[in-house]
Amino acid sequence: MPTDKASNTRLQLGLVTFESLKTVTGYERRSDIERSLQSQGIRFFYGRNGLWTTLTLINRAGGAGAENSEFYEPEII
Repeated sequence: MPTDKASNTRLQLGLVTFESLKTVTGYERRSDIERSLQSQGIRFFYGRNGLWTTLTLINRAGGAGAENSEFYEPEII
């Protein structure tokens, strides 16, 4: 797998990191962020640097999908 900067950026497109989740939710503690995501039906994962999710999972929880053409762009985060 390539490790150049361009490929790393591509791999991270669509990822929502723990730091971004702190900003978006307004919470600092992991447990508060977990609770917020769970209450909204957003699936998340645990990584070495904290929780993370994807824009696709956020969109699915918000009702965007095959039957709904609404899509949230990364710029809203």
